[in-house]
Amino acid sequence: MTLPLAGTRILSLEQYGAGPYGTMFLAQLGAEVIKIEPPKGGDSARATGPYLLGENDSLFFQTFNLNKRSLTLDLKSAAGQDILHRLVKTADAMTNNARGDQPALLGIDYAALGAHNPAIVCVHASAYGRNNDRAAWPGYDYLMQAEAGFLSVTGEPDAPPTRFGLSMVDFITGTMLSTATLAGILDARATGKGRDLDVSLLDAALHQTSYPALWYLNQGHDIGRTSRSAHPSVVPSQLIATADGFVFIMAQLPKFWERLADELGLSALKSDPRFAKPAGRLANRDALVAAIEAVTLTQPTAHWVAVLGGKVPVAAVNTLSQALDSDWMQVNGMVTDVIHPTGPMRILANPILVDGQRLPNRAAPALGADTAALLAEIGIGLGEATALKAAGTI
Repeated sequence: MTLPLAGTRILSLEQYGAGPYGTMFLAQLGAEVIKIEPPKGGDSARATGPYLLGENDSLFFQTFNLNKRSLTLDLKSAAGQDILHRLVKTADAMTNNARGDQPALLGIDYAALGAHNPAIVCVHASAYGRNNDRAAWPGYDYLMQAEAGFLSVTGEPDAPPTRFGLSMVDFITGTMLSTATLAGILDARATGKGRDLDVSLLDAALHQTSYPALWYLNQGHDIGRTSRSAHPSVVPSQLIATADGFVFIMAQLPKFWERLADELGLSALKSDPRFAKPAGRLANRDALVAAIEAVTLTQPTAHWVAVLGGKVPVAAVNTLSQALDSDWMQVNGMVTDVIHPTGPMRILANPILVDGQRLPNRAAPALGADTAALLAEIGIGLGEATALKAAGTI
């Protein structure tokens, strides 16, 4: 397979989640992503448990670093900066997810690197941004969920504020980092001039509040929470109980509501004045859901997915294990495997298809696995590399 980003080289000073998630997409699409890591211990994700894979490796680290190369380098040393500058001349972009005050201090912004490669694109994914009063603040996904209002719209109305079960702010920020990187590279290839591009966790989180944000900003409407994870304005569009669990049904359009009523043997509800129109279904949500569940509680989830699937938007409410072990995920290739030094390792495939095919994967690199080869490429031989290692530069 010829991959879209083949021939693109990206240097990345990254750790943990957001930055590595975004650059992994680029690596899986064919870019050469060189992960710059501290010589002692590398990315902190390498030591993140509970499932360690020997020294300086873990399942957590593997999750975010497939297909990359690893270079150990102390950027706080003069020798480390010299190596960085020589590599920058060969690269299209330099990305990082450092704290907002760090890129300038570490010399990884355009002001520092543009002199060595005018076309270099410098992409920064920080917690709060680089040029404001919070630039030096550390920040993590859960904090952004809290401040951006996610916890206030998640969970049951009478429950404490509830975060997402996954680090979705990290993931969307990483995706925005990859988008910004590609946009910057396209521009630099056209103009010959790079630039700085920024995204922050908090900005990304707030952007994801989407239409509820515009409802509030323009109409003063705060959606709050709804019972059973219901849509704020469409009914029925929520969790529906079955004999052994739940399905999620989303009758977003009138035709889906009508099909749902017919398939459940509730055709008479279509002409009931309480439910005939969307406003009535919203006003009489509890009564309508009770009528639906009087039927759905008689059969298990699998039955209703079989009855409604392809006719009405419906999904089983799975546990994570049920989702990953499902026949659908196995058949469509989203669960695959790579070879790791400890043996075969099951992973999640990239969701992007190229010419209808899943993207190829290889395990994340061992710490410093590519240091010698990359140094040799810029003219640093074994003797000099040995001295650099002894000095702690690599």
